[in-house]
Amino acid sequence: MENIKAVGFDLFNTLITMEPLALKDALTRLTGSLKENGFAIDHGQFVKAHSEAVLDFLEQTKRDGRESHNRFWISSALAKLGHDVSPDDPHISDAVDLYFSAFIQHATIIPGTKEMLATLRDRYRIGLLSNFTHPPAARNLITQLELEPFFEVVLISGDLGYRKPHQSVFRELIQQLGVEKDHIAFVGDDPDADIAGALRSGLKPIWTTYVRDNNISPAPGMLGPTDDDPGPAVLRISNWQDLLTLLNAD
Repeated sequence: MENIKAVGFDLFNTLITMEPLALKDALTRLTGSLKENGFAIDHGQFVKAHSEAVLDFLEQTKRDGRESHNRFWISSALAKLGHDVSPDDPHISDAVDLYFSAFIQHATIIPGTKEMLATLRDRYRIGLLSNFTHPPAARNLITQLELEPFFEVVLISGDLGYRKPHQSVFRELIQQLGVEKDHIAFVGDDPDADIAGALRSGLKPIWTTYVRDNNISPAPGMLGPTDDDPGPAVLRISNWQDLLTLLNAD
């Protein structure tokens, strides 16, 4: 792969994974927080209403690419259960923070990731572009896992207002990296959000299938990775040595 001057990375299922119990734990913490703040709800009923709310907001996100936020899903779920509460209510903010504390606790770095990033950092500008609804939790996660020092640019969809594959978020990555788009490689696991999004934006996509190849449960998210295959024209890696070899950085 020639003329690459910068490399962008997705976060979930690309650099880090989640333990299988992460979502269950997160939802337990979410309902527990709401109950402690005075909402008389049943855990099972709330989880069902919350899932329905996520799907409703998901449809809108698919149409226009705008990022959503957990506070809207929670407010909508509570409304279905007879609780009229604003998405900006501080009790919902508390619940969101507790919900994401589970993901921070259950996150695991893919083996060799730090060593790979350290190698590339000496040769390329390195950026991170993640679809994540709640930026404070994303940044806390990056800090807790000691990944922050490797990136010159960290972009979270919740800050940008749009999420991958929307071209605006890739344009922001290009601008902040300060490198022409055709000199930027982008590594991600999602054929739609990462690969198709990067390709349409003029970057050189690299599809990482580490999670698929090792039968690891993908990290839960509002929009999980699709099962599509981007095709043989897209470069594919299964481990970090593949990437280093591809970039002539081994």
